[in-house]
Amino acid sequence: GITMASLGLGWVGEPAVAALLEPMFRSMGLSEAALHSISFLVGFLIFSSLHIVVGEQVPKTLAIREAEATSLWTVYPLQAFFVLFYPLNWLLNRSSRAVLTMLGVGEAGHADVYSGDELRSLIGQSHRHGVMRKHEHDMLGGILDLVEVEVSEIMTHRKNMVTIDGDLPFAEIVAIVRESSFTRFPLWRGDPDTVVGTLHAKDVLSLALEGERASAPEMAEIALTPWFIPETTTLQAQLLAFRQRREHLAIVVDEYGDIQGLVTLEDILEEIVGEIADEKDIDLPGIKVQTDGSVLVEGGVTVRDLNRQLSWTLPDDDASTIAGLVIHLAERIPDVGRSFETGGFRFDVLRRTGHQLSLLRIRRTVRADDVD
Repeated sequence: GITMASLGLGWVGEPAVAALLEPMFRSMGLSEAALHSISFLVGFLIFSSLHIVVGEQVPKTLAIREAEATSLWTVYPLQAFFVLFYPLNWLLNRSSRAVLTMLGVGEAGHADVYSGDELRSLIGQSHRHGVMRKHEHDMLGGILDLVEVEVSEIMTHRKNMVTIDGDLPFAEIVAIVRESSFTRFPLWRGDPDTVVGTLHAKDVLSLALEGERASAPEMAEIALTPWFIPETTTLQAQLLAFRQRREHLAIVVDEYGDIQGLVTLEDILEEIVGEIADEKDIDLPGIKVQTDGSVLVEGGVTVRDLNRQLSWTLPDDDASTIAGLVIHLAERIPDVGRSFETGGFRFDVLRRTGHQLSLLRIRRTVRADDVD
């Protein structure tokens, strides 16, 4: 339809405009050849400009700004146009397919297929123009990230895991469970790397309420079989595995079989919907926004969480935590007082505990609009 309209306008409109302009140029005493050439050229420019502005740009902009109203207003004329010109359209399409077949070229589908990066770009544009709210933008972006992010990037590191020694007295185990905000705990015996099961808080507390005292062997019996997964597992694959196995916790191991941390179903869901806080959670754990605009961040906070919570764009390709990012920038473990910059952000090392960067200050060195 657009092609036919353009051809028709060019066939009828440009000569008509040229004819209207010809008397004006004739009064200038131009030769007949120059008269026709200039009239046609000026007519072509005027009509083409009107065609682009009035025939394409304005309708497209109107349709984008007022999509629903425009659709309701044009649906019946478009349907009538489709029915009226269907035979001609069918004939032209068949002819095009025949030529493409002769050239050995397959026909392109009518449906638009977008890559993950293209979808992210569309989502970002919708958010910037106010069509999509921030939490909707974050949720859709989180879903797209599931196929790329690995469990090692969101897991609770082994240093921060709350585990239970199966050889502890039953009363101490009950105390650990009661004081913790978690509901599942890796159970180990002999060595923290020797995980023999996963304890559920309800099972331990049920025994305590019944007045029973379980021994170490009995604790192992009520524990679920531990589930070990490689650290390279993607979030999408792990989410499907959680669903199929109907489990909520998995132990993450590296290629040598050493425990690196644990990941839960809640961890993955939070990558989609954001932080899921319960009564005992702390808002923005490890992150404190200061009055001067800077942010105090604990080294163990992940880059992804910081980006999501503060709408930042810190790179997370080379490190999963803020401390890891600074170490990557420094190419060594920096001392307290050192500063580094990347992507419009400045990092100041405030506290170092042993070989670990435990507290940093981050501030923007350029405005967010300039970074974008």
